Amino acid sequence: MPWKRIWSSLLMMLLLIVFAVGCSSDDTASSEDEGSGEDTGSEQEETSGEDAGSSSEPVKIGVLASLSGALETYGVQTKRGFELGLEYATDGTMEVAGRKIEVVFEDTETDPKVARQKAIGLLEDEGVDVLVGSSSSGDTKAVLPIAKQHEKVMVVEPAVADSITGADWNKYIFRTARNSSQDAVAGAAAIADEGVEIATLAPDSAFGRDGVGAFVNAAKDLGADIVHQEFADATATDFTANIQKIIEADPDYLFVIWAGANTPWNQISDLKLQEKGIQVSTGAPDIAALKTMKPLVGMEGFTVYYHELPENEVNDWLVKRHEEEYGEVPDLFTPGGMSAAISIVEALKKTEGDATADSLIPTMEGMSFDTPKGTMTFREEDHQALQTLYKITLEEKEGYDYPVPVLERKLSPEETAPPIQNGQ
Repeated sequence: MPWKRIWSSLLMMLLLIVFAVGCSSDDTASSEDEGSGEDTGSEQEETSGEDAGSSSEPVKIGVLASLSGALETYGVQTKRGFELGLEYATDGTMEVAGRKIEVVFEDTETDPKVARQKAIGLLEDEGVDVLVGSSSSGDTKAVLPIAKQHEKVMVVEPAVADSITGADWNKYIFRTARNSSQDAVAGAAAIADEGVEIATLAPDSAFGRDGVGAFVNAAKDLGADIVHQEFADATATDFTANIQKIIEADPDYLFVIWAGANTPWNQISDLKLQEKGIQVSTGAPDIAALKTMKPLVGMEGFTVYYHELPENEVNDWLVKRHEEEYGEVPDLFTPGGMSAAISIVEALKKTEGDATADSLIPTMEGMSFDTPKGTMTFREEDHQALQTLYKITLEEKEGYDYPVPVLERKLSPEETAPPIQNGQ
């Protein structure tokens, strides 16, 4: 019996040991599972942190502009406006939704081949999230398919050719610049009427031909007759032969579309068109070109922008800040650069910093935003910004060495809305 008790006791002890080991194993497994859970949580947190880190990477914007050559002044104006626009829209922080904003400017040299190469470099080497540009319609049209290929939003400023938001448009393209049809409506409103005979002069380029085509349609809609269309070499410096053909056509008005430093105003003055009964009309250009237009005091026309015309807080800020920074007032394309910057920042605020096209496109379609020219709205169908233009008269003004655009009336975004030409 004693041995039986001893064996019973040993058996009980053995069972207790096995049970204890089993419990210990369960506890260990449980502890390891818990530890595994904690490790998984750490990995998830690290992964989340990496995601947050990527989303907190800088937003990179690539800006294409003519920073040299015939359109250099336009490119510089756009660059200044864009930089000030970012300052304004971010309250000076240069960040949006927790992401810093970095900008890379590239000179297209007003050459479509160069513009294409620079755009590819910005997208593939610099890794920009958004493109902006450019000063020339030809440069811009060369880049449109690249934005589509890389699936990146491109904000067009200040190129105006209708085809950019027309035949050559794709869904990645938004334009803060006005287009040729908007200019045409404003230009026609200044001079066209029933039976008025009009001739046109423009560069032989996408900008010039699109502009004339749009103006002709708008003027005819108001009852005017187009008696002659003259297209000059875009790089010409002497327009005498072109203007002689216009004189022979004997119109009531000559409507001029031009961009660049090589303007036709000296020959128009020398050939005394106004004394021949031909009134000249155009979109009032930048201040440098206005200085060549002293003989055209009294001219009726339109303008995209002159710093004294808009009455709003954004323009007040721009004029003041531009004078502080550069010692002069903002010029024709400065507010366009600012508007492009504001549109991007406002869109990124709404997407909480998501700069992918999948987020930006639906956000920007139909989006309204405040600019130096008042409220702009990206039309859903073609992403063209609807905006205010100005019917003006050029007048002498004390203290100015150029004829000043004086407001006749504002042309509302609804009034200047161009036709939808992209088939949407």
